[in-house]
This record gives sequence, C-alpha cells and structure tokens, in this order.
Amino acid sequence: MDVVLLAKAAVMGVVEGLTEFLPISSTGHLILAGALLGFDDEKAKVFDIAIQTGAILAVIIVYWQKIRSTIVALPTQRQAQRFTLNVAIGFAPAVLFGLLLGKAIKAHLFTPGVVATTFILGGLVILWAERRQQSSVRIEDVDQMSALDAVKVGLVQCLAMIPGTSRSGATIIGGMLLGLSRKAATDFSFYLAIPTLIGAGVYMLFKERALLSLQDLPLFGVGLLFSFLSAWVCVRWLLRYISSHSFTPFAWYRIAFGLLVLLTSSMGWVEWHG
Repeated sequence: MDVVLLAKAAVMGVVEGLTEFLPISSTGHLILAGALLGFDDEKAKVFDIAIQTGAILAVIIVYWQKIRSTIVALPTQRQAQRFTLNVAIGFAPAVLFGLLLGKAIKAHLFTPGVVATTFILGGLVILWAERRQQSSVRIEDVDQMSALDAVKVGLVQCLAMIPGTSRSGATIIGGMLLGLSRKAATDFSFYLAIPTLIGAGVYMLFKERALLSLQDLPLFGVGLLFSFLSAWVCVRWLLRYISSHSFTPFAWYRIAFGLLVLLTSSMGWVEWHG
C-alpha cells in the first residue's frame, strides 16, 4: 500500500485519539484534517468512524480496574448492577436517535457553517458551565448517579450528532450542568463512550462493507494503532488535568477553531464534503 496513504492514516489516527475525549469535537477536527490531507472520500468517512475503536481501547485499559471489578460483581452486587444499568440507559438514546436521524444529519448538517457555529456555541456553553459549577455539584462519583441522571446525560449525548458539538464535550459539560462534579462527569463520559463508539464503529463497518476489501487492512490497522496510542496518552493526561484545572482553555480553543473553520471555508483553502 502507498506509504503516503499510510502516513495520512497515521495522522488521522493521531487527530482522532487526541480529540475524541477532549471537549473539542473529534468530528470537526477529522473533517478539517481530512480536507487538508485530501483524505475525505467515502472510504475515509468509514475509516474515521472505525478508528474510534482504537481510541476506546485506550479508555478500556485506563479504566480496566473499575470495568473488571464491575463485571466480577455484576451477578451479586447491587452497586455494580446499577452502574451497568446506568451506562446502558445512557447509551440507549444515542441508538434511537442515531437510527432515526443519522442519515438526515449527515445529508444536511456536515457543512463548515454548522461546524463553526457549534464549535463557537459549545465554547460559550463551557464558559458558562465552569462559571456556575462549584455551587451546583450534587454528585461526586458515578456510583451516586440515578437512572434519571443517566437518561439526562444520554439525551445530552445525542447533541453530539450535530458535527462540531463533541460527544465528550456534550456529556462532560452536560453532566456538569446537571449537577455532576467535573470528575464524575468526565468518568461517566468515558464509560458511556465504550458502547457508543464501539457500536458506531461496528455499525458503520457493516453498513459500508461493500466499500472495503482486504487491501484496506494496513490502512485501518495504522489508523487504529495511532488512534489507540494518542488516546491513551490523552486520557491519562486529561484525568490528571481535571483534578486541578477547569475546561475554560478548551472553551477558548473551540471559539478560535470555529473562527478558523469559517476562515478556511470562506477563503476556499479547503474543500468540505458532507
């Protein structure tokens, strides 16, 4: 396979891994990076979704102790059962709305105007959420969440179907606005990502299997590897970061990136494809 193509796959994998779990929208970055690299055909869109599996593997490894203890305790302990049920409840809205609205959203909302707008609005929401966070926390740990809390975060996650919103941004900041601490909101966002991203990847690969062949294995393998490595570094860094910092810098980054998207599209520097 072409070395240049594999290098592009590696770059896209790094972009995915570094942006998937930060509140800055991996989709928006992948769209722009793909346009700049000329890696934005139909197969590339399948690639972008599939390499999320590499990123989610990093989450599973980082959170393995909690995941393993939950699996072991699931048959007998109520807390493990409630936690698992909450993740399932939070995941359900994404499945429902994804099946109902996914095709329409891809057809009409993957435009630079929409991406730029959601980047900027998301940044403003983060600034607002951080300003009110300290006085509104009622849940310090994910094990304190109720089924209703999980439903609410799951519904907020559906906003990430709009490109540029950010799945992690929607769930983390949405969770904070719903009364979760920064740590609890971040943890639940990661746990919720496991079924959400694996499900999206498997569904996309099955749906678009006609576009793929065995010759694509090196391409996808490189993307998965670099997505995993960069996500592993990013997740570990983020968990340390939130212990003593706010998400305010990401808000300003989102606003600046949204303006960049508007600039690149208006000047015709990159060609966007829906």
